[in-house]
Amino acid sequence: MRPAEVTDIWRHPLKSHGREALETVTLSAGQTMPGDRVWAVAHEASKADGSEWVPCQNFTRGAKAPALMAVNARLDDATGQLTLTHPDRPDLTFDPENPTDLPRFLEWEKPLLPANRAGSSHIVRVPGRGLTDSAFPSITLCNRASHRAVEQAFGHPLSPLRWRGNIWFDLGEAWAENEWLGREVQIGGAVLAVRERVVRCLATTANPETGERDADTLKTLKDNWGHQDFSVYAEVVRGGPVRIGDAVKVL
Repeated sequence: MRPAEVTDIWRHPLKSHGREALETVTLSAGQTMPGDRVWAVAHEASKADGSEWVPCQNFTRGAKAPALMAVNARLDDATGQLTLTHPDRPDLTFDPENPTDLPRFLEWEKPLLPANRAGSSHIVRVPGRGLTDSAFPSITLCNRASHRAVEQAFGHPLSPLRWRGNIWFDLGEAWAENEWLGREVQIGGAVLAVRERVVRCLATTANPETGERDADTLKTLKDNWGHQDFSVYAEVVRGGPVRIGDAVKVL
């Protein structure tokens, strides 16, 4: 049987505020994907100050603000300018590193946030790593066969963008990726150690096109498979390039 191949590569420059498709990426040992969760939006009750990694509860995110799930992003790696788009908002281009751009971003984002939640206050980054949900710098690996199983349980198509994964492939068998825990997998020129299953949150219940909650993914996972997991967290142990079409194989 032919090995699985990379079908999609995604990064999320500003945590919970959009995704961007890539054709190729170069991974580095012990690092998050370049350009992925570089920044996060801290809310008024947050303890995040950019000095160290903190859990996702410190940030404005799709689990609490489903409208954010409809954001798309485009990061200009050369200039650091980030462009955000949303079906209900005008396009916004700004520099997350520039404090004078912060008010424009907060004004743009505010209509997408629930009125009864702590409001966004500032943008943070932690030097040397992306602000992934895991305490270690992780890459999220997603199996299209598992996504198809979830679609079949619903009885209609679902956008795979709900899962906010980094690298997608098709193993042909649902949940086969869960058997990778404690093992290493080679993807293109990189090798990653699979460390944890990803426990999912309410963000996945929102439609990535509309930002409206329209599918109870958590109940469906629990009722059909006895868990609320989708995809796995992996850590890069040997850096290298990864491209669409590259082979994916367990070592």
